[in-house]
Amino acid sequence: MYDLILIRYGEMTLKKKNYKIFLDKIIHNIKNKLSHFNNIKFEYTNYRFYIYLNGEDYKQITNILDTISGISSYSLCVKCFPDLSDIAEKGAKLIKNMNYQRKSFKVETKRGDKSFPLTSIEISQQVASLILRDLSNLMVDVHNPDFTLSVDLRTEGTYIFLNHILGMQGYPSGTGGRGLLMISGGIDSPVAGYLALKKGLKLEAIHFYSPPYTSDMSLQKVIELTELLAKYTEKGNIKLLIVPFTKIQLRIQERADEKYLITLMRRAMYKIASTVCKNEHYKAIINGESIGQVASQTVESMAVINEVTNIPIIRPLVTSEKNDIISISKKIKAYDISIRPYEDCCTVFVPIHPIIKPRLKDVIKEEKILQIDDLIEEAIENIERINLSCFEKFNIMFEKSDKYNI
Repeated sequence: MYDLILIRYGEMTLKKKNYKIFLDKIIHNIKNKLSHFNNIKFEYTNYRFYIYLNGEDYKQITNILDTISGISSYSLCVKCFPDLSDIAEKGAKLIKNMNYQRKSFKVETKRGDKSFPLTSIEISQQVASLILRDLSNLMVDVHNPDFTLSVDLRTEGTYIFLNHILGMQGYPSGTGGRGLLMISGGIDSPVAGYLALKKGLKLEAIHFYSPPYTSDMSLQKVIELTELLAKYTEKGNIKLLIVPFTKIQLRIQERADEKYLITLMRRAMYKIASTVCKNEHYKAIINGESIGQVASQTVESMAVINEVTNIPIIRPLVTSEKNDIISISKKIKAYDISIRPYEDCCTVFVPIHPIIKPRLKDVIKEEKILQIDDLIEEAIENIERINLSCFEKFNIMFEKSDKYNI
């Protein structure tokens, strides 16, 4: 039914002198992720990318396109001759295929090829008139149509389509530098990781694990969430760093004033993450913190916790509403994993009345009592690294969706 897929770029097109770097990267990423389709062919210009299907299942291909950051939108197209009769004939077939009943429509033309003798409005009017001869139960409504048949008349070809399907958007994977995602088993941090990947960051993840207070099932949640994020990376894989955190948490619980437990625990996590960043050349730490969500996420708490590092902290969710976070979690298929009832180290040792506006001098005083520098060094030395791939667990196959319907 469809001959090709037309891909459009978005935010990256604003990059002016650096645009070629972004263009080369997204072309590489698209080709790399679709390399196992033997029959497809590629054509591209500075602002468009065409995938000729040659018999391949477009549903499987678009499912992969949805995991490639930097794609603004795409359309399932039929290629035509630059001839009004051919455009109208193939347009009518597209409309018939969507099982329409009585609907209103309009034709919208972009005439990139200025050598074509008619204007965009004239092309639209004449194509609509020809389609109505074949499909008499349609009617034209140029102001509020039920659907639009788009005609893209360019020097490299003439294409028609019925849909603009939103892509992942953002910047191409690998153009935003390297970041370390602090991932728990909850809802927020995987969403933060996904949003960071959308902006082109190349991610690895770090998780703080406290057995026997956190179970193997809690760790399994984190592994599955990290595998899921791997689907959106440049090569479909991601490294997970697992930090043994039990001794540090027990020391804090034994020696610190209870109300400072979360603040001290988060500072220890940031010290470890910061050291890993410096040793392994990550340029930023990413997490799922959102202002006011819990005691450690007030502005005052974040300021005190941040004090332990000069590594940039990226918080993609910092002003987000919880319902919006949940919507993204469901979209990326993380939600059902995240809500499994297995606690992580951030929820096991929560005090009854945590401080929400800590003062730095008081926290530093508590840390002197703890004397945990040796335990932090030990935890860093014993980090376990796991290489995870989305292809081992998540076969990228088509799932039933209404995204192709009008």
